[in-house]
Amino acid sequence: MNPRTAIEREKLIAVLDRLENVWGKEKGPHDRSFGSPLDGLIATLLSQNTNDINSERAFFEMKRRWPTWAQVMDAPMEALVDSIRVAGLAPTKAARIREILTRIRLDFGTYDLDSLKSWNPAEARSYLESLPGIGPKTAACVLAFELGKPAFPVDTHVARIVRRLGWFTERQSPAEIQEELEASVPSERQGGGHLNFILHGRNTCHSRKPACHRCVLSELCPSSAAKGFSPS
Repeated sequence: MNPRTAIEREKLIAVLDRLENVWGKEKGPHDRSFGSPLDGLIATLLSQNTNDINSERAFFEMKRRWPTWAQVMDAPMEALVDSIRVAGLAPTKAARIREILTRIRLDFGTYDLDSLKSWNPAEARSYLESLPGIGPKTAACVLAFELGKPAFPVDTHVARIVRRLGWFTERQSPAEIQEELEASVPSERQGGGHLNFILHGRNTCHSRKPACHRCVLSELCPSSAAKGFSPS
């Protein structure tokens, strides 16, 4: 199955429209920015393999102790690890933070990624993914919410919904799904559309016991039909 041909444009737009009508994140504030591209990058790195609550606690505790990235670089490694422990994998993440900051300082002469705002999306994505520990999803989050560029990060919620819609198989990785969605979803709808999918996954299309009976996508979803639900 080729997802690019499997996702009919009419159905894709219908899904985006229905989720926007419920969650409104395309027109509403994204509320995902951390204020600067570098802050957003490190915060998103901390979110890997944990939830937003724990990753944000870790990020703001680190910034409370060391408000500038230069201070983070000078902090004792043991103290840095302790400050982000709640996010899990703290020794690995602390080392990655130091490696990323070192690389950015070497590349730009300062702890700042604002210059990426003037880069084209492909160049900015390529640079972000070249940094230690930064994969397609993390790079896409920074592109969408800190740099204002088109990107459609694929987390567990997004992947679950699009697979249930029949657009992708379990064998296709989140990175593959992300590449195909970014090629299919209109660029101006990608960041907000991603947030709508996340909210729908958290509140309706649960991993276990999805609430198909009240899902606005039920009549478009083969998984819902297989469970015996019909549109109301």
